Amino acid sequence: MSKTIPLEPDHFYHIYNHSNGKDTIFISENNYKYFLEKFKEYISPISETYAYCLMPNHFHFLIKLNSEADVFKWLRENEKIADDSLNLTGFKNLSGSSIAGFNPFSAHINRRFADFFNSYSKSLNKQESRMGSLFVRTFKRKQISSEEELRNTIFYIHTNPIHHGFAERITDWKYSSYQSLISEKPTQLKRSEVMALFDDIENFKFSHQKINKDLLQKLELEMQNL
Repeated sequence: MSKTIPLEPDHFYHIYNHSNGKDTIFISENNYKYFLEKFKEYISPISETYAYCLMPNHFHFLIKLNSEADVFKWLRENEKIADDSLNLTGFKNLSGSSIAGFNPFSAHINRRFADFFNSYSKSLNKQESRMGSLFVRTFKRKQISSEEELRNTIFYIHTNPIHHGFAERITDWKYSSYQSLISEKPTQLKRSEVMALFDDIENFKFSHQKINKDLLQKLELEMQNL
């Protein structure tokens, strides 16, 4: 199960989560924008973002977690978390929960994601007068360990709306990082690093033009089996 996979500093992860049951996560354009604002608030301070895609009932992110020193420094300064809470025993006392199998770094990162999801869920529950969990409880994550995997994951994330029938072309879908990456407008995405993976912007665009269905199905199966 994905909950047994630790989140380690200075590593890339493909992050995925789905709505609980047949619920819709994003109902209006403002919901998409608000979700990204919450991502920026909770996750951006402890990671770098390479790609993302939001769809009505699920989402994908490709991130690289910051170093342990940088993450713990940020937690001390911004979340006022004391040094004795940045270890396994201290975190258990702080959260009141059992986190056997997690190291302190992974435990704090998991908590950031839990707070991110809870914050957005509360907002949508209030908007829609609904109750209960919005997301599947344990989000899936896959550690990415090679440049080929990084390129494939970026391709998979950007072509996901086509794969699931939400759009016919990548450029038709507004709620992914593709347009921001090919734009010259300021962005918090790691645009230069992404383009370097594909050599240049033209090759980046070209590599996204031909939909490799076999690759999409392979990566889809990998995510389902996490």
